Amino acid sequence: MAFALLHLAPGDPISRMAAANGVPPELLAQWRHQEGYDQPIAQQYLRWIGGVARGDFGRSSSQKRPVLDVLVDRLPNTLILMSLALGASVLLGAVLGAWQGARIGRPAERAWAFVLLMVNAVPEFWLAMGLLTVFAFRIPVFPSGGTIDVGMYDSMSTAQQLWDRLRHLVLPWASLTMVASAVFARYQRESMRDAMREPFVQTARAKGLSERGAHRHAWRTAILPLITLSGLFFPALLTGSVFVERIFGWPGMGDTLVRAVSDRDYLLVSACVIVGSAMTTVGALLADVARTYADPRLRRA
Repeated sequence: MAFALLHLAPGDPISRMAAANGVPPELLAQWRHQEGYDQPIAQQYLRWIGGVARGDFGRSSSQKRPVLDVLVDRLPNTLILMSLALGASVLLGAVLGAWQGARIGRPAERAWAFVLLMVNAVPEFWLAMGLLTVFAFRIPVFPSGGTIDVGMYDSMSTAQQLWDRLRHLVLPWASLTMVASAVFARYQRESMRDAMREPFVQTARAKGLSERGAHRHAWRTAILPLITLSGLFFPALLTGSVFVERIFGWPGMGDTLVRAVSDRDYLLVSACVIVGSAMTTVGALLADVARTYADPRLRRA
């Protein structure tokens, strides 16, 4: 579907390049024929998917190099950003949501619920632009974009290079982490609230278990839905990183995808869709494995 929808958009890579350079229509038609863009969409798709089955993703028309090389170059940057954001957001969301779920209705809990609702409603790109404006321009604490300080990086020591990379990572990481943490916290809050009402928690209380002990007892059950959500949320971070990477100039899959769509780079966009699909599958698989280790009942089943 992604392959077909992109082809239905006006123009193609050859047309965009020709329009910018004033290429005659006859030469344009010849180029389109050489690249196969004048063939039916179904025929182009079959040719492309046959190459993918052999490990050949084709050549990027916008970057003038194999698509697989572009993925190898950009995917690690996105995986680093997404993994750190997911780990931090799961930890923060689990702690804050469990605390809320054990204190439903109290003033402090209501205040945090309102704050998390507001953060959850903020789009990643709006939050990213706000952080960029405040902490890169008004209060220039962090760099405004990129992954390294290009002009000075080679002259830095190893420790300075690591610190430079971390400084460039902070703002895009914070943009993804804040929104994802709010989502996880809201799920954990509801799960913890339901777990606190379970009969086994009431029985534990009746036997003299302290309130803190009851919270720990309930949290082992309440954490299971969060594990499933984290596996499914991992590929969802790729959607958020599309805007965040573009805003901060982070050279990852999100920035690559935006540029590829703008340039009508059919093969690169289609490869990015495959990567997103693979991440969805891997995320779901890892969530199932983690649930099996977290819940002994699933291992016995």
